[in-house]
Amino acid sequence: MKNTKIDQLLERLCIELGFCLVPKERARLESSPPESVSAFTDAVFLAEGLDPNIADSHLWRQVHERVTQYASEAASGAA
Repeated sequence: MKNTKIDQLLERLCIELGFCLVPKERARLESSPPESVSAFTDAVFLAEGLDPNIADSHLWRQVHERVTQYASEAASGAA
């Protein structure tokens, strides 16, 4: 089942930061998202074929900030 909020986050990451995941990876993250913000951020990098441990730290923080915002909005029930 498609997680619309995660789909919106992944679309935002694609448009704003260029992390345009292939459908199979998007579906995997939507159906079984990592629970922590850092783990989700790492999963996005891995799905893009990048090693989060050696990725550009500025780019990692940008993705992390957007995932944090998503998690905050999800927790508060915001759209």
